[in-house]
Amino acid sequence: MSTVSAPVDRYAVVGNPIAHSKSPFIHAQFAQQTGERVEYGRLLAPLDGFVAEVSAFSAAGGRGLNVTVPFKLEAYALAERLSPRAAAAGAVNTLRFDADGIFGDNTDGFGLVRDIESNLGVALKGARVLLLGAGGAARGVVLPTLERGPREIAIVNRTAAKAHELVEQFASASAAAGCLIHGGGPQAVGPKPYDVIVNATAGSLDASLPECDERAFGTGTLAYDMMYGAQPTVFMRHAQALGARAADGLGMLVEQAAESFYVWRGVRPDSAPVLAALRAQLAAQA
Repeated sequence: MSTVSAPVDRYAVVGNPIAHSKSPFIHAQFAQQTGERVEYGRLLAPLDGFVAEVSAFSAAGGRGLNVTVPFKLEAYALAERLSPRAAAAGAVNTLRFDADGIFGDNTDGFGLVRDIESNLGVALKGARVLLLGAGGAARGVVLPTLERGPREIAIVNRTAAKAHELVEQFASASAAAGCLIHGGGPQAVGPKPYDVIVNATAGSLDASLPECDERAFGTGTLAYDMMYGAQPTVFMRHAQALGARAADGLGMLVEQAAESFYVWRGVRPDSAPVLAALRAQLAAQA
C-alpha cells in the first residue's frame, strides 16, 4: 500500500539585496532538526515591488516570509493583524499567511534578549541597560527588554529628539514594569558602567563609533553590537579596550529566526548547534 508524503510548505526571506542572507541555511537546519517539512528560499523584491512580490508568493501557496532591509515598514503596513511586539516596534520581520489573512510579527527584540540571556548568560532582570540608537532596530528591542524586568533603560541617540520620542512611546509600559526609562543625546549617558550596552546604530557598517562616554563601559559590562562579521566590529574592539566583554549580533540573527520558525510551525528548534555552525563559517572567513 503506497503512502502519500505530507506536502512541503514554502517559506522565504524577502529583501533587497538578499543574496548574502544566511536565513536559508538557518531554516534548513531547523527543518532538518525538527522534522518539519519546510522549503525555504530567497526572494529579491524590486524596491518598488514589495507588495506584488509578497502577494505572488502567498498566492502560489507560500506560508510565510521573513522580511529584511528595506521592507520591514512596508510589511508592517501590509499585515492585517499584528502581534503586540510588532505593534510596539512599528515594523514587521515575520509574515504568516493563514486562513485569517496576513499576520505580522517582529522577532528581532526577542532574538536579542534570548541571545543575551540564554547564550551569553547575562540576566536583564534588575540590570541597567544603555541602548545606543533610536531607529527601527532600537524600537524593536525596547518592549522585549522591558518584559525582562530591567531596573533602567537609557536610550541615547545623536539626535536627542528621536530618543525622547522612544522614551515617550514606552513610558507607560516602563512604568508598568517598574523600570526607569529616560534618554536624549550623547550627554544623557551616565558616567558609570552599565550592565548591558546595546549598539543599535548602523555605525559598524562604516566602522564608525556611536558617541558614548567611555565611563559607561566597565569590567562587568556586556557590550553588544547588533552587527556581526568575520572580524570583531569597531564597537566591539572599542568596548574590549575599555575592559568590557563584547559580543556581536550573530546569536540575535539565529534566535530571531528560531522565533520566526516557532511563529510559523508551533515548534521551537534548538538554536545552539545552528549558531555554532554559523560561528565556524565566520571563523573560516576570518
